[in-house]
Amino acid sequence: MTLDDLRVFVAACETGNLSAVARDLSRTQSAVSQHVKRLEAELGLPLLERHPRGVAPTGAGRILQQAAAQGIGHIELALRQLRELRDGDGGTVRIATGATTVRHFMSDAVVRFRRAHPRVRLEFRTENSSRACLDALAAGDSDLAWITVGSPVRGIEQRPVIELPWVLAVHADDPLARRGSVEPADLAGIRHIQLPADSRSRHHLDRQLTALDVTLASTTSVADWDTAILLAELGLGHAVVPALPGWTASAPGAVRFVPLPALPPLAAGWAVRQWDALGPLAQEFAGTGVDTLTGAG
Repeated sequence: MTLDDLRVFVAACETGNLSAVARDLSRTQSAVSQHVKRLEAELGLPLLERHPRGVAPTGAGRILQQAAAQGIGHIELALRQLRELRDGDGGTVRIATGATTVRHFMSDAVVRFRRAHPRVRLEFRTENSSRACLDALAAGDSDLAWITVGSPVRGIEQRPVIELPWVLAVHADDPLARRGSVEPADLAGIRHIQLPADSRSRHHLDRQLTALDVTLASTTSVADWDTAILLAELGLGHAVVPALPGWTASAPGAVRFVPLPALPPLAAGWAVRQWDALGPLAQEFAGTGVDTLTGAG
């Protein structure tokens, strides 16, 4: 059993098509099949089921796929870190983020880190949810992920960095815009712009409102927080959103952010597979992000 055997097997499980794996890896389909057959012969168990439209892992195959995918990710991360140590200040830091993350949470950190390490390559992978960011970590496609902190995830460490109070975003002409704060009961009659359905922020908000016996009438839904704010600014509804760094209500006729103190804040922060195994450049970028958000540096 070789690392290459496991890489090919995991790819076959993920794509469900040996021809696609062969094409992606620039190999013949016969060579791909041999990798899988070698694993099956060594383990004495069938790992893939052949179907007219492709392949799927058997029960034994799913066990091996899960373990191999995690193991390969850790090995590749270690190899990257060793190359960083060898090459010095010239590596790469890969960050999985949400659609609005870089602008609201990382802009100062990026500038500071870039000045300190001009040769380091920063790669940002934009995902549509914290769950997708965590999946990118688990697959070894990212070193760090900025997420809405939530329930524990196996194999992932989460570190809260900042707490985001909830606010109601409304057009300046809306009667609620003149309030110093609003209570959950005041939300019953708003035209609610829903947060992304698969986001942790949406789930957090829904749980809190359900506990308070508040039901919101939705007029529309959006893919990210910034779009919710834009629609509120245009007078097309009301958005209950976390108060993100960098959001302001400055121009006349623009959006206003009215505090919702009764709702518990939303925690955001970093996630990694293993902090102790994180490369020095990724650790420094994460620390720079913490410092710029908390005023520690």
